[in-house]
Amino acid sequence: MIVVVCPGQGSQTPGFLSPWIPDPARAERLAAYSEAAGVDLSLHGTESDADTIRDTSIAQPLIVAAGLLTLEALLDDGRAERIGGIAGHSVGEITAAAGAGVLDAADAMRFVGERGRAMADAAAQTPTGMSAVLGGDETALLARLDDLGLEPANFNGGGQIVVAGASDALEALKAEPPAGSRVIPLQVAGAFHTRYMRPAVEHLASVAATLSPTDPAQTLWTNRDGSTVASGAAFVDLLVGQVSSPVRWDRCMTSFADAGVTGIIELAPAGALVGLAKRALKGVPTVAVKTPDDLPAAIELIEQAA
Repeated sequence: MIVVVCPGQGSQTPGFLSPWIPDPARAERLAAYSEAAGVDLSLHGTESDADTIRDTSIAQPLIVAAGLLTLEALLDDGRAERIGGIAGHSVGEITAAAGAGVLDAADAMRFVGERGRAMADAAAQTPTGMSAVLGGDETALLARLDDLGLEPANFNGGGQIVVAGASDALEALKAEPPAGSRVIPLQVAGAFHTRYMRPAVEHLASVAATLSPTDPAQTLWTNRDGSTVASGAAFVDLLVGQVSSPVRWDRCMTSFADAGVTGIIELAPAGALVGLAKRALKGVPTVAVKTPDDLPAAIELIEQAA
């Protein structure tokens, strides 16, 4: 069973869309995505520097657009029927919603454009950030977070938890980390997936009310707890709520294993999720589709499993 996974914010790099858009059809599709999201994706995906595309309002539409371009090529010629399911990490859940047929591409891009701007606005209200904590005891870490007023944002599995909150509290955690752990500050603009994002949730709830979701045509896992979701409307509600709730990617990977996963394909801009899979799902073949040149290996993995 092949599972397609869709990356989240932080996976973008300068120029990462350049290999995708020499194809006129893809360039045309990207222009339509740009219009829907209200962001010049061609410019930012080919010319903008790292600081520019770190901006949440730019990064999120870029990542979803790249995933949609990859999906279109990957699942052509009936291959959509040969995969076992799809899941996304954080903003990648919007890509997954499109891949499963819950949202069409235009609505997915409109939603992610609104999400990126709303989260950027929420982040601008208070100086906050995120740090990755590697190793150590999870119970001890969670107790330390409570003491500092921090929150777990991403349970990524493989001994990695991303925490978020006030900048001074993150500095205190780095200065005195729990025993056996290492704290790495992340270059992000705010405390995503925490209480600091509640203003964005309110805005996205109003945007979600304008969508017309359909029930997923693929098995679709949620970041809430790693379970599968059979209702498109329920999944859209989860997309809204996850902005201020922890990402349980660890539980998603446990669910992949329980379902009998035999291969993982990560959509562009790929790398982070196959890295986590190699630690948590040892021995499961993976393909990271960074450029169109990686598509043949991904297609071969699907066809071998069919």
